[in-house]
Amino acid sequence: MKLRQLMTTTVITIGPEASLKEAARRMIEAGVSGLPVTDDTGSLIGVITEADFVKTESARRAAKRARLLRWFVRAEEIPEEERKVGDVMTSEVITLGPEADHAEAARVMRHAGIKRILVADESGKLVGLVSRSDILRAFARPDSNIIEEIKEDVMRKVLWIDPRPVEIKCEDGNVVLSGRLETRSDAQLLAELTRRLDGVVSLKDRLSWSVDNTKLEMVSPPPAHPNW
Repeated sequence: MKLRQLMTTTVITIGPEASLKEAARRMIEAGVSGLPVTDDTGSLIGVITEADFVKTESARRAAKRARLLRWFVRAEEIPEEERKVGDVMTSEVITLGPEADHAEAARVMRHAGIKRILVADESGKLVGLVSRSDILRAFARPDSNIIEEIKEDVMRKVLWIDPRPVEIKCEDGNVVLSGRLETRSDAQLLAELTRRLDGVVSLKDRLSWSVDNTKLEMVSPPPAHPNW
């Protein structure tokens, strides 16, 4: 399933010039642990997360202690600087395009150890967000949808096979194929393509065939005639 079919298109974002206080307020109100950072054109330029706040707070306290020491020694005025989102955000952001499939998104999330991934178009503009729960929905398809896809998409449109000789059962994503097809290659392709469908958890292949066209019978040439 394509990410454009799964993604949430209403994404709370923040600009690089916003204050950290504003970023924290938006995150708390939305109940999220991070915000995409976009510029005036809507292009994705970074992300700010709870981890960035933790790093910022540690650095702020260390800097404040250093300024206090200078103030005691030199009686310098302690400047108050409000840090902005652009000062602490992470610029390297993992994204995928809307035409990527959910399996790729799942691999990226697992490899990077993240719970959600941002979706951006070819120009870099943020168009959506996909979470782990969105990915799980792709694997929780109704059994009737899976059966329909096997019949109409796999058998009719891809393999050009009449689905009537094949009995298809599906329960909680567990598919059973039984029946008799004309060739062994058709049976093998049907089973393999079915395994790759979204929502298929397991497959029992009970298909048979009339002709084994996967083996070519090697016939030796007749011996040469002695008078030739």
